[in-house]
Amino acid sequence: MDRKLRFIGESHHKVDGKGRVSIPAAFRRVLASGDPDFPESGNPQLVIVYGDDKRDFLECFTLSAIEKIYDQIERLARANPRRKALQRLYSTHAISTSVDETGRLVLPSKLREKIGLDESAFFASTGETFEIWKPETYDKVYEAALEAEDDFDPDVDASTYLDGDEGL
Repeated sequence: MDRKLRFIGESHHKVDGKGRVSIPAAFRRVLASGDPDFPESGNPQLVIVYGDDKRDFLECFTLSAIEKIYDQIERLARANPRRKALQRLYSTHAISTSVDETGRLVLPSKLREKIGLDESAFFASTGETFEIWKPETYDKVYEAALEAEDDFDPDVDASTYLDGDEGL
């Protein structure tokens, strides 16, 4: 059985004037494992979804992870408005790129400007993907996202939800 690698952890990295930022080494290993053409292709490839103005982060997918998304989208009827919205997000508002020889990612100015990225980038893993944020934005959005609900208390240890009724 093949072991599936996941993105785990968080990391801060400098962004240079040309938009180059080092990808955490552990993340590069996951990108390589999710690229069916690696190592023949030379450098691991990935897809960066930047989205519309509702997104203030970049979401990075391995090739195998984005293919699962594309397969789900293609199962929807062509005229389905959800399909059109998903196509726009994951195909139109996305770029295909690769890690360079030194383990860096070159973020085009359009993407850096979209999320306000300047000197520092925050990498946040989400398991099957990782996100790139302006550090201050991540802190603000993360805190705002964890508001109490009937079945969620942001002030308790999150591991308590593993044994919940959700079947996690």
